[in-house]
Amino acid sequence: MHYGYIGLGNLGGHLAHSLVKKGYKVTVYDLDPKLAERHIRDGAIWAASPAELASKVDVVFTCLPSPTVSEKVLSQILTTLKPGSTWIENSTNGRDEMIRLAAMAEAKGIKVLEAPVTGGVHLAARGEITVLVGGDKDLFEQFRPALETIGKKIFLMGPIGSAAVIKVITNMLAFIHLVADAEALMLAKRGGLDLGQAWHAITASSGSSFVHETEGQLILNGSYDIAFTMDLALKDLGFAMNFGKEFSVPLDLASMTQQTFMKGKAAYGGAAQSTQIAKLLEDVLNTDLRAPGFPARLE
Repeated sequence: MHYGYIGLGNLGGHLAHSLVKKGYKVTVYDLDPKLAERHIRDGAIWAASPAELASKVDVVFTCLPSPTVSEKVLSQILTTLKPGSTWIENSTNGRDEMIRLAAMAEAKGIKVLEAPVTGGVHLAARGEITVLVGGDKDLFEQFRPALETIGKKIFLMGPIGSAAVIKVITNMLAFIHLVADAEALMLAKRGGLDLGQAWHAITASSGSSFVHETEGQLILNGSYDIAFTMDLALKDLGFAMNFGKEFSVPLDLASMTQQTFMKGKAAYGGAAQSTQIAKLLEDVLNTDLRAPGFPARLE
């Protein structure tokens, strides 16, 4: 089985590299050829375009920044991908976008799995990220070994579109937790506590969260370097708010969090790290949240 991987950014680069390290035959492509250097060094093959890649492989993985980019790349690979091949989408898309894109592929005889990932870049680097899958069960079982190569915990959620819904839900929770964690850390700092010790105490308490235990460290370091942007956070919060309207679920916390991230984008730009949302409080209160001994990046 010959795999292709398109999109070697913060997440996709690690996912593709896991396949390469495991010994799969992998051809790779990215707009920035430099991102493929480690993959090629470890045995991957370079393709000059998505269409060229698709002409050579049996399966195409993609990990791209938006549904618009996913559609553009899909349109290119469908010109050369052989009927009976498979497209596995690791990007985060809205449910309706994913269903529409899958229909485009299936009309050309291409089988589809959606497989967005969650847990952070550091887990992707270790091959331990969580993979949320939507699609046919038999197709899922066929590609389970490859999915278990890029991730540690794999969940088949249902038909195409199901994984998009749960991925948006998990990201919505993460952004809510991030804003809450910034407020909690600021209360600790302004309350005169040792901030490092406060982080450890929260970690061992009922108030802890995955976000506190991971991104909270980057806030305390001051790097904020989570490799995820304000724009991406707002994209996912937009998906969540749309689901709230569709399913008639009032999303008060998500709505407030979306507004907070809009303020974050206005202050620092859409390319700023999403973790910099904590800096809004730091700036308005002229109080930093630094503590010694915390890493600049998660490993």
